Amino acid sequence: MTTARYEIRVRGRLSEALLPAFPELTSRVPVETILCGPVEDQAALFGLLERIESLGLELLEVRQLPDEP
Repeated sequence: MTTARYEIRVRGRLSEALLPAFPELTSRVPVETILCGPVEDQAALFGLLERIESLGLELLEVRQLPDEP
């Protein structure tokens, strides 16, 4: 099984208090927050999405990124 990289966008900027909820991902914070990083499998992806929901964040987009060379 290969780990895939994902980009997850949520509306608004995550505060410094919420960013630690996603230690396995890096973040960029322009107008919306972009969380990027490796996700082991579909169960891990669903776990990330559940965390987003439990924090009351509005999910804008989830996309799998191409493999890094």
